[in-house]
Amino acid sequence: MSLAELSLDAASGIATITINRPEVMNALNVPLAQALRDVALEIRDDARVRCVVLRGNGRAFIAGGDLASFAKDFEVADQVADDLLNALHVLVETLRNIDAPVIASVHGAVAGAGLSLMTACDLVIAAQGTRFMIAYDRIGASPDCGGTYFLPRLLGRNKAAQLMFLSETLDAEAALAAGLIYKVVAADALAASTAELATKLANGPTQAYGNYKRLVEKTYDRSLSEQLEAERDAFSANTRTADFREGVSAFLAKRPAQFKGRSQ
Repeated sequence: MSLAELSLDAASGIATITINRPEVMNALNVPLAQALRDVALEIRDDARVRCVVLRGNGRAFIAGGDLASFAKDFEVADQVADDLLNALHVLVETLRNIDAPVIASVHGAVAGAGLSLMTACDLVIAAQGTRFMIAYDRIGASPDCGGTYFLPRLLGRNKAAQLMFLSETLDAEAALAAGLIYKVVAADALAASTAELATKLANGPTQAYGNYKRLVEKTYDRSLSEQLEAERDAFSANTRTADFREGVSAFLAKRPAQFKGRSQ
């Protein structure tokens, strides 16, 4: 198994990215970051992909960055950081820009850059016992991988500040109550619950999901008038898809819609 393995079920359209560095709780180093980047680029233009699942192998989702890679030579730590983040930025932007919804299926530790990457996903399903922390202050650093972008939007400025300044740790139930994640399930039900959610999303109108993601991404940067026009453009684009025709026809016929996504 490679550092970041991609499996695509062509029948369902579900692409699963499994992070595989369990001996260090999937801590992110440059080779792993580059493997994740390559996987993201592989799925980016694949019309068969209608849902993406990001998961970690072993005892954790991602326990942050691999600090040992910085400690080898502090004189070049800035270059290591650049190499690491150059790859991870591609991953984050791809997860946000692709039409397919992205599910983070998390367990164990979700820390540092792992938390930032999780927040770049559209929905998070977590096993009971999962622990969430940002904890950059413990190593004298500021958050990266979009943490300062996504956390204030998800939690609000004050709650995000508590996590960043005070190294607060949230358990799964607290993360759910704060709005950081979508659902908490028993640890032994995580895989099945993730598969059920992924199947539901993969059967949805993929292009419409993509328009929704892009509208939400820009909403804080636009005036109301600008957002209304963006919504008009997106809705008009939706009307030109086969999924829209199918959805409207199914609604009027009082039958379930059979969406095909981008592969139609």
